[in-house]
Amino acid sequence: MDRYNRHIILSEIGHKGQEKLSKSKVLVVGAGGLGCPVLQYLAAAGIGTLGIIDYDVVELSNLQRQILFGTSSLGKNKANEAKAKLQDLNQTINIIAYPEQLTYQNAIELFGQFDIIVDGTDNFETRYLINDACVITNTTLVFGAIYKFQGQVAVFNYNGGPSYRCAFPDKPKKGDVPNCSEVGVLGVLPGIIGSMMCNEVLKIILGIGHILSGELMCYDALSNQNQIIKIKRCETEIESVILNKNNFQNQKMNDLCSSDINEVSIEAFLNNKNVQFIDVRELHEQPKIKNFNVIKIPLSALESQLELISLIKDKAIFCQSGIRSKTAVSILKKYNINNCYSIREGASEIIGYINKSNNNVIHE
Repeated sequence: MDRYNRHIILSEIGHKGQEKLSKSKVLVVGAGGLGCPVLQYLAAAGIGTLGIIDYDVVELSNLQRQILFGTSSLGKNKANEAKAKLQDLNQTINIIAYPEQLTYQNAIELFGQFDIIVDGTDNFETRYLINDACVITNTTLVFGAIYKFQGQVAVFNYNGGPSYRCAFPDKPKKGDVPNCSEVGVLGVLPGIIGSMMCNEVLKIILGIGHILSGELMCYDALSNQNQIIKIKRCETEIESVILNKNNFQNQKMNDLCSSDINEVSIEAFLNNKNVQFIDVRELHEQPKIKNFNVIKIPLSALESQLELISLIKDKAIFCQSGIRSKTAVSILKKYNINNCYSIREGASEIIGYINKSNNNVIHE
């Protein structure tokens, strides 16, 4: 009664509404910028079963916007760390952490255990995976996205409404749409959009208000203006997903890296004196690599600074987590610059080996 008093005294919610929340099951995919505020408000609202799936670890650059975490969270899995923080917020609900990657192989079984899926991811491959799994399992999807100062919110697959593919039938080509690690994002924006996403979840469960089904709400943080874009259900897109459901689990994740990109561990360059280390993070990003020579070329400036890249040495390219470095390898291949390798775990892996080796086995 005391914990949920401000809900219960609302005539639109009351005891029955709060009981609906306590019986609901919501899975949040991604405990990052959008996932953090969604998780916090869902936990505080008393969602009975709250699932969190994320295989990533907390990095220093996350703390500018992922305020569920602190410096004590650095290097820890986001799903597990989020669960620990949320249990302190509300110990009366069931919180399940899945410290793993969402894949075509585990999505169907996982989604079947929840009433609503919340998409807090930042790449298109996973967004289409989530959409298709929701269509196949007939599960409502609450979607959100952010870019610099702008955000989007929508509800898909709700009561016969349109799906994500109805709004975005064509998947962008790799590199066409950069993520926030490449172009930046206003720190408060994920909190605004994430809160709006949580609002949709609560309205769906409670059966109150206007649901953003068949509508894509676009928000501009600089002007504080909203725009609603109407979305129609496309039967062709829905049927295509359903007809392909038997092949769904045979698919592989391939959006973040193509098969011809050499992704390796830093171990591949131990005792290699014919290697050039290239840091494609932005110049302000931490932690800095100070123990051996590294050429710093932000991904956004890579094509304008090709003259800095050796044509005869192996190129060990890294970013914060191993995503932008894959893009860098693809860009360099377009210019016939070969022997390029993406460091799988990024800067954290390099620093780990520097500390382990005391700088005696890694050379430039």
